[in-house]
Amino acid sequence: MRSGNPAFQESTFLDLGSGQVVSGGDAGAMTINGTVNRTGLLLLLVVLTGAFSWNQAFGPDGAVNPSIGLYLWGGLIAGFALALATIFKKTWAPVTAPLYAIAQGFFLGAISAIYDARFNGIVMQAVLLTFGTLFAMLFAYRAGLVKATENFKLGVIAATGGIALVYLATIVLGFFNVQIPLIHESGLVGIGFSLFVVVIAALNLVLDFDFIETASERGAPKYMEWYGAFGLMVTLVWLYLEFLRLLSKLQSR
Repeated sequence: MRSGNPAFQESTFLDLGSGQVVSGGDAGAMTINGTVNRTGLLLLLVVLTGAFSWNQAFGPDGAVNPSIGLYLWGGLIAGFALALATIFKKTWAPVTAPLYAIAQGFFLGAISAIYDARFNGIVMQAVLLTFGTLFAMLFAYRAGLVKATENFKLGVIAATGGIALVYLATIVLGFFNVQIPLIHESGLVGIGFSLFVVVIAALNLVLDFDFIETASERGAPKYMEWYGAFGLMVTLVWLYLEFLRLLSKLQSR
């Protein structure tokens, strides 16, 4: 049982017994409905803090406020730290997952404002595409149109790892003012690369659904509902950012 999502690795649900008592006195087993409810709460937190960050992004003249960088970098760094804490200490998920959502909301609100200032209307398009993809993949998964077979998982994981290496190389080379040609530009190669990344991010949703369903069937402890919701949020944030990049490339042509 594997996933391209770093939060949903093969060892995630190992040694998690049914009915295990967890911190805070919350006992019981993980359920799909419970995970859905917690995912909804995390999305609400993202929207609330994202709206606040968005409102702080624009000055009286309608231009982007330079101070928005505090929300962008603060949310990004805090979100990354909280994600690591959640992955390595899963029992903290009932606390760290909501904090992660709050931090990501600040980051997403800021970066969305920056994109929208340059490409008017792009944010609403990216939001609609993200949720449209989420529901389409969920329908396909529940209807059995897409099945998370072992070969399917291996293919998606390999592609996700390749994308991660490309982005890591981009960051490292950026320190030396070197850019990877074509794939980050608005040409056909760049658009094709973004389309490929969007598809892989969408397919990761299928792996996430399968992982959450399997964990629920195995009777993972109750706090794993928060962890499952957190993992799904990681994929949704990635998908949304990739839609922003793709749409910005299309509008730049």
